[in-house]
Amino acid sequence: MRLTTKGRFAVTAMIDLALRQANGPVTLAAISQRQQISLSYLEQLFGKLRRNELVESTRGPGGGYTLGRKAEDITVADIILSVDEPLDATHCGGKENCMGEAGRCMTHDLWSALNQRMVEFLDSVTLQKLVDDQLAQGVKIESKPMVKRAISAMPAVKPVRTTAPNSVFALGNAFAKG
Repeated sequence: MRLTTKGRFAVTAMIDLALRQANGPVTLAAISQRQQISLSYLEQLFGKLRRNELVESTRGPGGGYTLGRKAEDITVADIILSVDEPLDATHCGGKENCMGEAGRCMTHDLWSALNQRMVEFLDSVTLQKLVDDQLAQGVKIESKPMVKRAISAMPAVKPVRTTAPNSVFALGNAFAKG
């Protein structure tokens, strides 16, 4: 049994989100940058996490993602299963047809027991525990960055009102009258 990048990245992104959501919704672009995970890949994963109600999305400026439940109520098994990561060490996918028509292989019960232990273990580890572990290891959480506004560094220049002519023709007329 091998945990693929889908499950690993989903758990990593959820830890990142849980660490930072106190400052408001977290953007996938920020998670992508911090964790070096493709933004399009995160969008796929978070679509599945949202459908399974592990995260909630907020649209618009200042939007992003927050946890759909408390971190202590989300387990690693919840995250991995939400992104369709198979947790199966059997060759047959649990169908007991490892040997085709001949039925189960001799090691089927061994791999089935391993599956059960993996699910039990991953179900015993909460997202909150993983967050606490990161904080204990000294992970620094930046405070909410200042909102960048579309303000130019150059001061606004007010138009200058003049009584001078605004074209060559108006200039000619001004001289003709004077």
